[in-house]
Amino acid sequence: MNDPSEEAAGAQKSLAEHPFADDEAEKRRQYVAANRDRIRELNRLWRSEHLDRARELNRDSMRRAAARRHREAEVRARGRDRAKRWRLEHPERRREYQQRWVAENREKVREYYNRYYENHRDEVKARAAARRDAAPEHTKQITRQWADRNKERRAELQRNRRSDPEIYQSELEANAAARRLKRSLSRAGLPPKLLHATTAAERRANEREADAYFNNPSRPEHLRQFTVFAESLTEHMLKNGARMHEFAEAHVEARARMGLPAVPVETIVYARAVEIVAERMRRVDLLTGRDVAAAVRSTQALVRRMERQRQFDGLVKAVVVQVQRNRSRYAIDAEIENRARVRRGKTREPVESLAVQQSMQEVIERVRTSSLTIEDFRSAARAASLRSAALFKDRQDRAADRIRRLPGG
Repeated sequence: MNDPSEEAAGAQKSLAEHPFADDEAEKRRQYVAANRDRIRELNRLWRSEHLDRARELNRDSMRRAAARRHREAEVRARGRDRAKRWRLEHPERRREYQQRWVAENREKVREYYNRYYENHRDEVKARAAARRDAAPEHTKQITRQWADRNKERRAELQRNRRSDPEIYQSELEANAAARRLKRSLSRAGLPPKLLHATTAAERRANEREADAYFNNPSRPEHLRQFTVFAESLTEHMLKNGARMHEFAEAHVEARARMGLPAVPVETIVYARAVEIVAERMRRVDLLTGRDVAAAVRSTQALVRRMERQRQFDGLVKAVVVQVQRNRSRYAIDAEIENRARVRRGKTREPVESLAVQQSMQEVIERVRTSSLTIEDFRSAARAASLRSAALFKDRQDRAADRIRRLPGG
């Protein structure tokens, strides 16, 4: 079997010598197209019989292709360097050429811009928004300038918008509702409704911060650590709050004796509680100072609320017990008070209310009420009155009889 290179050389020579080379080439292409499998099989057989020669030809071909690519790359690099040097040496001519080309090809430039915008719409909008967000004051300035220059255009846009009956009616209703709200607030003596006009840049910044917060892969673990820390701190304070306050008060007194600056008791209590809870937890590496401060505030609010409820319940219970123990005396005192009120032209008060008032005055001195407000005292009096009402149903008549039997009654 002949060498394929020799066959190719012979074919080229015959084509060059033959006057009908184009016809022969066309016939050869047709033959190749009709006998691809046979040609592939012949090439495979020749390669199997002349493997060394085939590899040598392949290496020569690869070397020629690599050299050709290298030469073409060098030519392109020299052309780029030459063009770059020319642009640096002739900036004015380069600018003039660009301006002249743009002026001569307006339609083509517009077509390029439109095609690029259609293919990269999101990227263009994102770059424009980032550019506006980077210079908000400049953006406001150019927006105002555009509005001043295009007043007629703005009016036309508004007219086109209001030409839709539904939009126009909705705007009228919204304006009427705003005026009604303003009048209602004014009649009630309340300040007008304040609205913060959020710009598009602020909304985008808020969205970016929200995305960064909620898409943070460590967020679930962070929330878990914060929840466990806050719950553990609350549980620890509810269980050991009194003992820790005693320790903190002793520590403050010791600092005062040593002449050191005073430190609030609450600060010492919660600093120690945070230290204890953090040592007991398995992981606290994602918690920040703001997280710890938030957990402390939450615990303080809950502890104060529970202490307030405990004092409220204790006050109501103490008042009810005091009324039960002295209901006979309170009934007589209430009857005397009501008779005095009638003589002064006032209405009678329920016996249980007067008894609760007197009982609360006696109890309040020995019951802890540091966390209660005036409204809490009133609520406690109402609750105690409801619980004590049944005690005085059978004793009002007896109290009246006893008062009539008293000297001067």
